[in-house]
Amino acid sequence: MPNPRWIAAGVLALLTSLVTSAVPAAPGVTDARAGGTLTTGSAPSQALGESIAYNVYLPRGYARDTDRHPVLYLLHGRGDTMQAWTRVTTTLDDMIRTKRIPPVIAVMPDAPWSERGSWYTDSAYTGADLPGRPVETALTRDLVAHVDATYRTAPIRQARLVGGYSMGGAGALRFALAHQDLFSAAAVLSPAVYTPLPPADSSARDYGAFGTGAEKFSDQVYRDLGYPALLPELDPDLPVRLFVAVGDDEYANPDPADARHDLDFESAALYNAARRSPAVSAQLRVLDGGHDWTVWTPAFEQAMAELGPGLSVTPPTGLPAPLHGTAAADWAGGVAAHQDGSLTVGYAAGGPVDGRPHAGRLDAVLTRTGANPWTVEFGTAGDERLYGVAPLPDGGVLAAGYTKGDLDGRHAGNTTDDAFVARLDASGTVRWITQFGAKDAADRLYGLTAAPDGGAYVAGYTKGALDGQNSGDKDALLARLTPEGELSWIRQYGGAGEDKAVGVAADATGVYVTGSATAALPGTTALGGLDGWIAAYGADGTRKWASTVGGAGDDRLNAVAVTTTGLAAATGATSGDALTVAYTGQGKRRWQHTLATSAADEGAAVVPLPGGEVEVVGYTRGRVGVQAGGADVVAARLDAKGVQRAATQLGTARDDAVDAFAEPNLYAAATSAGKVAISGLTYGTPEGGGTAPGNGDVFLATID
Repeated sequence: MPNPRWIAAGVLALLTSLVTSAVPAAPGVTDARAGGTLTTGSAPSQALGESIAYNVYLPRGYARDTDRHPVLYLLHGRGDTMQAWTRVTTTLDDMIRTKRIPPVIAVMPDAPWSERGSWYTDSAYTGADLPGRPVETALTRDLVAHVDATYRTAPIRQARLVGGYSMGGAGALRFALAHQDLFSAAAVLSPAVYTPLPPADSSARDYGAFGTGAEKFSDQVYRDLGYPALLPELDPDLPVRLFVAVGDDEYANPDPADARHDLDFESAALYNAARRSPAVSAQLRVLDGGHDWTVWTPAFEQAMAELGPGLSVTPPTGLPAPLHGTAAADWAGGVAAHQDGSLTVGYAAGGPVDGRPHAGRLDAVLTRTGANPWTVEFGTAGDERLYGVAPLPDGGVLAAGYTKGDLDGRHAGNTTDDAFVARLDASGTVRWITQFGAKDAADRLYGLTAAPDGGAYVAGYTKGALDGQNSGDKDALLARLTPEGELSWIRQYGGAGEDKAVGVAADATGVYVTGSATAALPGTTALGGLDGWIAAYGADGTRKWASTVGGAGDDRLNAVAVTTTGLAAATGATSGDALTVAYTGQGKRRWQHTLATSAADEGAAVVPLPGGEVEVVGYTRGRVGVQAGGADVVAARLDAKGVQRAATQLGTARDDAVDAFAEPNLYAAATSAGKVAISGLTYGTPEGGGTAPGNGDVFLATID
């Protein structure tokens, strides 16, 4: 309960009267109003040498089904009992019934030790009045093991949440940070945490929880157990989702020197410290009310609405090892699938790959997997960044991007971004490199596809004049290269604003290109904000039609592919959701699909599949399947009419598929075995014990 010693007894009496009506008449009897079952249990504890009593809430239907369920561990405040949390059973039932959270088990342990002031620590206090007990070990080891053995749970951290209020909030915070292997989330309500030390009148000093030997309270023990000591030691590969809530009418300490120890102040300090940890995603809510259930009841509901959907009895799907890259910063640059089953992954490397010479800054790297693997690294003293890899019928590969140097040997003295396209044969030998761009102006390529004759179409932008006058800041760029690497034609497409082309796809009749624009493009209407657009060109570079997509917010189309039924399917984002649209060859929109979660979603690649289906690959910060970390890879299968048939989510505990600038860095291709190969940027560690070189690496995964 709250910090001042005199508050506890009165609040305990009030809580006792309030919770009596919330407990069923007999253990094991279903409350018809709530739907769930509340009963009692007892867990043997080797650490304590006695049993731990607890209430347990089982969701409606538990006795009939065979499903496994996530578990909430709910810790009561100082002076309270396991009865205190029973009042939230109606909240749980309502949230489960309305599918705001999955059906959960809630375990509410009693903590009678140290006169109900254990602070949920392993106390080293040996005083005769209140000898300390190993409460933290008992609850995190013995109770959790008992619950997993007794109920249909899942023994994984993604299936466990710990919550508490006041002293229990401090305990929940410590359990989540000190036991990342057990808990993935914590609901921390009005936590009685104080930094660097509790005020003089805090009951944290009274019960031996932070004592040692005959000393009831030790400054050093308190510091060692507190969250400021835990946060720097957290493992980012075991992310913790933290929800902190507090009332705006918390007890105000009359001593001005202790004003910073008011729990509303301390909660804000906790939130601001936690959100700076790479291992924690934190939320803070300040509610109207004080240190009581007028705050904790709605705060618990808000916490469960935020954290509950992320609980899962199935572990997330990880990214496979090995990762490609170096200890320096690396960026994904494309993936190509070949008829013999091999794959070529392209990326930009910030250092030498497998001991190969490193030209400087970022080099272009291509790696072939399969029966005859090879790796090629090439570059200049400046940056070379890849933005596309495409297979050729003879087993060779095309790669495109931009260079800040003299990559082809014919641009001495170049210091601005130039576009380049390279062709390698099946053995990895570079056959030709074509570099082009406006003198003293930036030119970049962001999209590549092979032309039917073995040449290439590339898309990007130019700040110069390569095809008549520049229309604005940047103009979208589309170019055609022959199989020998000669430029056939270049087209600029732009309006008064900043325009980029980032996706390109071709068939026998012509080419489709997609991108973004900040103002109206020729033949289109501005929709507001950043607009996504798609345009069709003939094989001779004649623009046939163009259309903008989206709404009043920011929209873009990042990639396009021609389906087996002849539609141009493009994917990107509209107002924070992943958008995919399909057009006929005449420019008529045939269908539209939106993948939307509560967080940011964006399509980055689209792969044509048999029967007119497509696989849309992008990233999500929300939940489509089981969330792995911050931004995850998401893949959605759409049928020939744009109807979603399946979706999957995979990733690491950190950001995947998106860079530090919130731009997708992800590519995909259909394999000869009917699967989809995906390559992208990851800041995490692969599953199965693989290692990460660090600072952003490149993964290569295949999904069915």
